[in-house]
Amino acid sequence: QGHVMESGGDLVQAGKSLTLSCTASGFRFGDVAMGWFRQYPGKQREGISCIGWSGGSTYYADSVKGRFTISRDNAKNTVYLQMDSLKPEDTAMYYCASDLDCKSWEVFGPWGQGTQVTVSS
Repeated sequence: QGHVMESGGDLVQAGKSLTLSCTASGFRFGDVAMGWFRQYPGKQREGISCIGWSGGSTYYADSVKGRFTISRDNAKNTVYLQMDSLKPEDTAMYYCASDLDCKSWEVFGPWGQGTQVTVSS
């Protein structure tokens, strides 16, 4: 069944950087793609970044391309999201997703509980 847990959310000023982490357990982390979604209040979750099982393929939503970088360490069962040049519109709840299709953003594995990122102007 598995479990994933995010960490690293914080309140930061616009233009600063922040790194989110997601640690997984209970499933074969190294065999599946991992991704990050975010959700604004009252809106649906949207996929913003995805990384293939080996780390060789990465995908980004246009809204974060060039500013965010996804990476993974299969030895630590952890996926990261490095967020640079943060903007107030990046303020959202960020969720880690496991075992997803990076092209369709369909998620087959467990979700994390979310970590809040707030960017002040």
